[in-house]
Amino acid sequence: MDLGNLHPSPGSTRPIKRVGRGTGSGHGKTAGRGHKGKGARSGGNVKPGYEGGQMPLQRRLPKHGFRPISRTSYSVVNVGRLAAFDAGSTVDGGALRAQGLVRRRGPIKILGEGTLDRALTVQAQAFSEKARAAIEGAGGTATVVE
Repeated sequence: MDLGNLHPSPGSTRPIKRVGRGTGSGHGKTAGRGHKGKGARSGGNVKPGYEGGQMPLQRRLPKHGFRPISRTSYSVVNVGRLAAFDAGSTVDGGALRAQGLVRRRGPIKILGEGTLDRALTVQAQAFSEKARAAIEGAGGTATVVE
């Protein structure tokens, strides 16, 4: 097998449409462009979303919400998921990524869903009040790091 023997799969290609080659071809005279208008002119094209002067859909829909540029997006981990670590171990961003509890880099926030039955030293960028109470209630420490 070499490049000279390669062919597309049967039915995957079609012959090119030869326009403007007489009326017998079915694509003569206006060459598939219709009569007059922007689409019939050379260099004429219609922008995506343009609806012929009608108010376009993206302007008809109401604006909704506000998302500040400086918003910090946390990866969240629930307290119940920390049971994957041995008692007395230090849980930080690297340990959470190694365990597969966090995928992307960036700040991590520990939330209070679930229960914790072992003392852990947890280091994260943010804690909910319920999560901090659960960690300290199990005999561990919750440390905020930057």
